[in-house]
Amino acid sequence: MSVPESIGMEVVHRHLTAMDGVAPKSAWGETSYFYNPGQRFERGAYFATIKEKDGDNDRASGLDRPDFWRLNIGVSKDAFISMFGPPPPRPAKGQIIEGPWEFRESDLITPHPVYGWMSWIAVLNPSRQTWAHCKLLLEDAHSRAVATFEKRVGRL
Repeated sequence: MSVPESIGMEVVHRHLTAMDGVAPKSAWGETSYFYNPGQRFERGAYFATIKEKDGDNDRASGLDRPDFWRLNIGVSKDAFISMFGPPPPRPAKGQIIEGPWEFRESDLITPHPVYGWMSWIAVLNPSRQTWAHCKLLLEDAHSRAVATFEKRVGRL
């Protein structure tokens, strides 16, 4: 069985940066996307990343393989539960969450291997079909980031 062709991380980047109030920041082999209209904060409310390489505490997806990258999305707890059930317990430092998920498989939405306990999800090299679903999940995550940002602004 062949894996569907990936849409490419530049498609994801363009989509994310076109969303209202989004500011990208690159560091540590990934680009993080924050809701931060007007650059009110140093970073803003974090809601998605594109990760291009393994890190010291996150090697579960095998991003050291050629042409592999991972989209990570901080969805609402309700969205996470609807897909996977309750979030798993927090793993020990340097470990991954426990569960039946295959974190090295392309085009498969899973809990994030490290941050699944925080209701984050992940997908390696999404295909067009999976990307269509991811766009809905990104809307959920963006809405959550807007609410977090507004709370923070209200406390100023």
